[in-house]
Amino acid sequence: MQHSAASASTPYKILVVDDDPDIVELLEYNLRKEGYEVATASDGRKALEVAPQFGPDIILLDVMMPNLDGIAACRELRAMPRFKDTYILFLTARSEEFSEVAAFDAGADDYLSKPIKPRALMSRLAAVVRRDLEPTAPLSDVIDINGLRIDRTGFAVYQEGRKITLPKKEFELLAFLAASPHKVFGRDELLQNIWGNDVFVLARTVDVHVRKVREKVGEHHIQTIKGVGYKFNADN
Repeated sequence: MQHSAASASTPYKILVVDDDPDIVELLEYNLRKEGYEVATASDGRKALEVAPQFGPDIILLDVMMPNLDGIAACRELRAMPRFKDTYILFLTARSEEFSEVAAFDAGADDYLSKPIKPRALMSRLAAVVRRDLEPTAPLSDVIDINGLRIDRTGFAVYQEGRKITLPKKEFELLAFLAASPHKVFGRDELLQNIWGNDVFVLARTVDVHVRKVREKVGEHHIQTIKGVGYKFNADN
């Protein structure tokens, strides 16, 4: 997989944030071997100092850390315009559902449990790079529906001329549902289509993202079908 990072015109930059020096050393070694450019930080507070200087494309973020934990650090990173769409992958030994939901609520793109298997991580990262390098699929570029204009190529949503900015996964979820109005999609189907095979996340993640989309574009656009899933509501 040496080509995964090198296939881009410049190497992908990855920031590794973990308070365990052994994990940092393991990840740094494997990432450099794959051709990535790597910077490290030992806690969330340090990550907030390093990230603006380094400009990472991908951030690997431990959850439990001193000074500033991963959840809080992720929220602060997402609040910075330049890291609004940066790919953030949480690394954690905690497998409880609440911490995973909290991670996605804070703006995580993916979640990987410790102990970290370098090969699985490299495969996950290669998929991220591959998706970035692939040209946007020429599905209908603009969807005008129920007062919303969804611009797939510009990753923008407009409501009565007002632009609404959504993080990438929230945008993809809204655009996917709006492309097939009135069709009901189960959580598993949405996970498969929006997050893909390379990402292992809970069905609850879909609920978190739907809630966040509703907060931004209005409650009535996405309808919950109890016990089944969600559909886009094309009626006013």
